[in-house]
Amino acid sequence: MTLWCPDWPLVALEVDADEQAAVLVGDEVLACTATARADGVRRGLRRREAQRRCPALRLLDRDELREARVFEPVLTALDAVSPSVEVVRPGLCVFTTKGPSRYFGGDVILARLSAETVRDVIPATAFAGIADGRFASLLAARTADPEGVVIPPGGSAAFLAPLPVALLDRTGEPGLADLLVRLGLRTLGAVAALPTRNVASRFGAQGTLAHRLARGLDELPVTARVAPPDLTVQQELDPPEETLEPLAFVAKMLADTLQAELAVRGLGCTRVLVEAQTEHGEQRARLWRQDGALSAAAIAQRVRWQLAGWLTGAASERPTGGISLLRLTPDEVHRDDGRQLQLFGEATDADERAAVVLSRLQGLLGFDAVLVPVPAGGRDPADYTRLVPWGEPKPPAWTGEPPWPGRLPAPTPTVLYPETLPAVVVDAMDKPVSLDAQGAVSAAPQGLSIRGGTRLRITSWAGPWPVNERWWDRTESPVDGNQLARFQVVTDDGTARLLMTTATGWYVEGAYV
Repeated sequence: MTLWCPDWPLVALEVDADEQAAVLVGDEVLACTATARADGVRRGLRRREAQRRCPALRLLDRDELREARVFEPVLTALDAVSPSVEVVRPGLCVFTTKGPSRYFGGDVILARLSAETVRDVIPATAFAGIADGRFASLLAARTADPEGVVIPPGGSAAFLAPLPVALLDRTGEPGLADLLVRLGLRTLGAVAALPTRNVASRFGAQGTLAHRLARGLDELPVTARVAPPDLTVQQELDPPEETLEPLAFVAKMLADTLQAELAVRGLGCTRVLVEAQTEHGEQRARLWRQDGALSAAAIAQRVRWQLAGWLTGAASERPTGGISLLRLTPDEVHRDDGRQLQLFGEATDADERAAVVLSRLQGLLGFDAVLVPVPAGGRDPADYTRLVPWGEPKPPAWTGEPPWPGRLPAPTPTVLYPETLPAVVVDAMDKPVSLDAQGAVSAAPQGLSIRGGTRLRITSWAGPWPVNERWWDRTESPVDGNQLARFQVVTDDGTARLLMTTATGWYVEGAYV
């Protein structure tokens, strides 16, 4: 069974369902209210596009610790339904139904009881789905039936058959669903009908996984290995610790140790048991699952979530003493596919030392506090890269030339200012340089003054590169205007700069250092 609480980041922030609001991660929408969805806001939209569709949209930053803390009472209540609840993430959990279903009188009653248990704890909607595998049960829960959706044993493939193949993007293989559609496979049933051998030879491991999901099977074969007991890692704390940050640091060290032990054996962990014990004997244990191997950073993040929910939860549920023991046990493992090393340019000692420092910072500051850039597509220089948490799999870099009219040619600015700097650009007669409607320069730029400072002589320049975008939105700030043009200039102080001109004047965007 999958229990799903829609828009959990908003529920944790206690946002009214009638309010037009959305939670952002970076520059993308993670969750939005039903009122915002009615205006066209969707998960994955960029900030500007979401605001264009819903001008009154209130944007909120995600608070993962708060999400985990608010979800902890739900998990405590569900312990009365099943003793083995696995947390996929705050707001989504799964458990097997064989024992609980017999005890409560059937799957239908169990689904209704589980959803009611969540609703009794928090003022939020919860939906239950029961099927043969986690993928099918999640889609059953997402049908949003208040009574729950129960797919009879053996019926998952028939339930999935008419659903769109785009749902296979949940397997984490970017572009796989789009490729299948271009090959004429538009439903999960069409994918399931393909011969397994042909799918494996054409699409590899990810294609095989998608094929299993389309047939209603689980993500991993039922013969998944059980981790040897000696892989359990633990740390006793003397004196016991009552604050979260030192505990998070210990959790990161334990996670690194566990990951090293798994790597030696060529294993990856998809489900980990996190146990914490206080000096007074109180215990709190949770199973955490992830589709795909859990990295050390991901394990440490889940320990942090669990401890935050326990230490800062309801007064009646908080421990009466400090944490004296942390234990991590890999509950489900499989053969690790590993990673392909490059022939040249392997990691150096400096890379390894940097990785250690970044991992320690994550243990102190949080999983999402340490970000690294990866290449991405875009027109503006600020869009050329995106930030992802350190230790997470990086999205594939953009290869090839995208159709970005107005994109700057190489080289890319090495410094981009957080806020553009107002400037004045003049010609040889000290007259302001401007552009006409056709994008032609009124005169050659000869002088540059930044923030009213000393005028610099422009020794060479290139451009303009005009950009005409978002013409439908006239509400944006003048600096981020819909029509602009960029110039590259070199001044007599030896510095190359990136300039931008809009209807409101000239600005310095960055520099080439």
